[in-house]
Amino acid sequence: MTTAHPAPDTARYRLPAIALHWVLAVALVGLLGLGWYMTGLPFSPQRLKLYNWHKWAGVTVLALGVLRVLWRLAHKPPPLPAPVRAAMPAWQRLAHHGVHYLLYALCLAVPLLGWAYSSAAGFPVVFLGLVPLPDLLAVNKPLAEVIKPWHAIAAYTLAALAAVHIAAALKHHWVDRDGLLARMLPGRA
Repeated sequence: MTTAHPAPDTARYRLPAIALHWVLAVALVGLLGLGWYMTGLPFSPQRLKLYNWHKWAGVTVLALGVLRVLWRLAHKPPPLPAPVRAAMPAWQRLAHHGVHYLLYALCLAVPLLGWAYSSAAGFPVVFLGLVPLPDLLAVNKPLAEVIKPWHAIAAYTLAALAAVHIAAALKHHWVDRDGLLARMLPGRA
């Protein structure tokens, strides 16, 4: 005799997607705060240490971002529930998908720009102080000065899009009360 198992709730994201989402969210908040803080410090051993930590965390975010994108390509996300989809104007559905794609792209672009800047500036990335990573670009100080602001612009754009994403999730949770946020929360809905 076999026991029937209930079908998994297909309206929720799977555990690996949830875990990657929240680990990336925490890492990105930490990286943005660290980046903002360290750039305001005077040149010192402490500032150099924080820059290295920032690079290590950035490489980690890049790896997690690649995993997240690969997971997303291999596993279709749950569709928006029909009542949510019906209540959303077309521009909100477009924004929903567009913001997600931009967040994925920026989770890759921001660390790659930082790595490219570091390479062009002549500061190699040595992950955890143990594993030297290849330079993405040859040393080219003028190019480094062109890339540097793009790393910051991309990081602040990522932060702004994350704020929009959070605001939309909270609106769905507290205003619409449609259960959309619960699809990405750990544990059972």
